[in-house]
Amino acid sequence: METILFNTLDLALLFTIYQCVLFAFFLVLIKKGKQQSNVLLAFFLLSYAAIPLDTLINFGEEFRQFSIDFSPNVFYVFGAAYWLEAVLLLFYVRSLIYKNFCLKKIDLLYLLPFSLYLIYEANHWYILDIDTKIAILNGYHIDSEPFYTRFINLFRECFRTFCGMLCLFELHNYQKNIKDNFADIEDVDLTWLKILTIGFLIIKVQSVLTTIGYITSIDLHFTINYAIIGQLSNFMVMFLISFLIFFSLNVSNIFHGIDRLTLIIPEKQPIDPNHISALTLYMSEHKPYLNHLLTLDNLAAQTFIPPRQLSQTINRHFEQNFFEFINSYRIDESKILLAKIENEKVTMLEIMAQTGFNSKATFNTFFKKIVGMTPTQYRKEQLKK
Repeated sequence: METILFNTLDLALLFTIYQCVLFAFFLVLIKKGKQQSNVLLAFFLLSYAAIPLDTLINFGEEFRQFSIDFSPNVFYVFGAAYWLEAVLLLFYVRSLIYKNFCLKKIDLLYLLPFSLYLIYEANHWYILDIDTKIAILNGYHIDSEPFYTRFINLFRECFRTFCGMLCLFELHNYQKNIKDNFADIEDVDLTWLKILTIGFLIIKVQSVLTTIGYITSIDLHFTINYAIIGQLSNFMVMFLISFLIFFSLNVSNIFHGIDRLTLIIPEKQPIDPNHISALTLYMSEHKPYLNHLLTLDNLAAQTFIPPRQLSQTINRHFEQNFFEFINSYRIDESKILLAKIENEKVTMLEIMAQTGFNSKATFNTFFKKIVGMTPTQYRKEQLKK
């Protein structure tokens, strides 16, 4: 006997719900690491689980009738997740890339559409009595919805797309500025999170196209098979959630948080000469660059120069970012070691470790960029002399 309950699309939606709920509990109860990010990701997953559940309740024939019999109040309540999941993904990305991330008053603006939706449904649906709700649901047809509801849906999908674009912007900003804060960035791999963010953005764009197709089919009588686009999005979500679960397990080890304040470009002020001399003297006497874990904050604490002033001094006076500034000192140190006869048998890995490098690729690439030859070639040239 054929039944809608077990068709491929419904199974994909059910599996997506199962994945999201299960992994959300895992994040909160078991997974270690950055707890704030884990909680935000868990809320994102739970909100995303509500979206296929809303789809099943409203458009799955067996699920719809069961929901009407169970309680008409379950209709539209899970639809609030549409206004929330993209915002939670944005907050999750920010919690990963910024140190001491916390929500500010201005961030509450992202939650305004969600709040307005709750107010709207409370005044247009939940104030009705049960019999009226059942009558409306039994007589419901998608073509009979008023135009303004389609306009609201289009705005909703555009808002979700906007939040997805903000996620990409934040990641681009992080990648552009990380070299101003860290000298070792070899283990920072944004590929998985970029793929995830772009994947969800594509789904949101598809949702915009689905809504436009829905509007043109009903109001302009220009038929577009928007259902196919919507179904494709559901399958993509299932695979993206699986991708997220697999790659986010080690997320706390990937990201080095940067200070959001360092991204604010202040008015150009003269660089304090005392900062220049103090930094130069400290670098030559104490050689902090030999520590491969050195960061901008570490160096600021050691030199007693505020991080923002230190970053400006390096960027504007030395015309380098922090990554280039520290690694240039490491290259100078490695040149000294490579030129010594007693180090002829010392391996490149040992030279690399002694000079503060934590990555062979960074060491070789940076050495060739500055010196014009590989470390091996340089040692041969110096030993000949």
